Amino acid sequence: MSDYLKYRFLEILPGALIWLTLVLSVVLSFIKPLWLIYFIIVFDVYWFLRVTYFIFYLFVSSFRLKRTLKTQWLTKLKQEVPNWERLNHLIFLPTYKESVEIIDATMKSLTEVNYPTDKFIVVLCGEERDQENFEKTSSLIKEKYSKFFKHLIVTLHPRDLTGEIPGKGSNLNYTGHLVKEMIDNWRISYEDIIVSAFDIDTRVHASYFAYLSFLYSTTKNPLRASYQPVALYNNNIWESNPILRISALSTTFWIMTELERPDRLFTFSSHSMSFKALVDVGFWQKNIVTEDSRIFLQCFLRYGGDYRVEPMYLPVSMYTAKGETFWDSLKNLYKQQRRWAWGVEHVPFMVWHFRRHKHIPWRKKIKYLFNQGEGVYSWAIAPLLIFILGRLPLYLAPEKVRSMAIYQNTPFTLENLMNLSMIGMLASAVFSLTLLPDPSTAGKKGFWDYLGMVLQWILLPVSFILFGSVPSIDAQTRLMLGKYLGFYVAKKK
Repeated sequence: MSDYLKYRFLEILPGALIWLTLVLSVVLSFIKPLWLIYFIIVFDVYWFLRVTYFIFYLFVSSFRLKRTLKTQWLTKLKQEVPNWERLNHLIFLPTYKESVEIIDATMKSLTEVNYPTDKFIVVLCGEERDQENFEKTSSLIKEKYSKFFKHLIVTLHPRDLTGEIPGKGSNLNYTGHLVKEMIDNWRISYEDIIVSAFDIDTRVHASYFAYLSFLYSTTKNPLRASYQPVALYNNNIWESNPILRISALSTTFWIMTELERPDRLFTFSSHSMSFKALVDVGFWQKNIVTEDSRIFLQCFLRYGGDYRVEPMYLPVSMYTAKGETFWDSLKNLYKQQRRWAWGVEHVPFMVWHFRRHKHIPWRKKIKYLFNQGEGVYSWAIAPLLIFILGRLPLYLAPEKVRSMAIYQNTPFTLENLMNLSMIGMLASAVFSLTLLPDPSTAGKKGFWDYLGMVLQWILLPVSFILFGSVPSIDAQTRLMLGKYLGFYVAKKK
């Protein structure tokens, strides 16, 4: 069998497992309902345990976040790191068809940080496919903000380069090689450059770079680590509809719980790392959709498993997937979630390369592979099993099964497990209020606005199914069929 067919087999497996679960759930409801009842009970118990530790990690992470927010990081950096001024921050801002207002807000946030901005090399990375709009926008941005930074570089990524797919990864790859040549000419040590790759709508916390510099200077072997902040999608959260808000907050909660388990943490969206590591791996991969998390795997393989993600308990704030209208927003959200779910492409990549890197400990390989595989499987199937498919055998079971004690007790068991799991929903609803920006900035204020933010969580099952399970199944099915997904740029309004 050729390598191509072997790799295609690995690409088929995740989607095939999803569809096997869906088909068996329906078929067994008719022919072996008792088997499925046992499975659903076990699965719901497992899910309840997951909700329990999710809540635990969420509140531990929130405690660390609050503690970090109170620290004066620039003062701490100056006191504990004598040579901190050697560090330069290289900031990549890839953009495609973004309005000048979005880019201006991001640039403005960079000028307002509690850190000397003359240490910043900011790169605004445009696309030739958006050349006219980008040249007009970048000209305004450069005129307004060049004076704040050590360098403000504007690049234009050519269209249709060989071996690329249009998207953020190919733009970053092309721009990274260009900037490397400039850095070589400036004779700046790679080890003294910290790279931050941000989505164009990212607004950093004022202490972000001071905190990042402190971590980079004090953690063990900082060149072998990426640094992952808390991703908040609240730049426009007060103007977004409830479904968008639930999805945005759920993503933030997921990131916060993952930060508490760095041994399984991947990079996601906006992240930071050493320039030395980027050069060693040849920059971000240019022919995939999920370059933000793939860069971790590239480094993990390059350094024989000696690479990790350090949690950063400070936020970077971005936009929800809000469109022009309610329905446009939902369509935008669906495509964004499907793009994120395309992270399933890492599963065959990991299996393929792990078996070739025999020097990486098997314990690490199995841990990362299981976490990624179980994650994409649960994302796709758990909401359907909990809210829909788990009820089928109760409706379709024959009289012989209905008379059994297990059948008669199952509805009460599932209901009790669901009620206990709802505690997690209530905790999430209350905790979400602490992450919201000042409502006065959006012309909102008062008790009723906050009450709406709590009551919106009633829609969580709908959001989990329509904008969690369905786009994930969509993505995995496309990979299974070889209908590869391109990079979708979510609209931001």
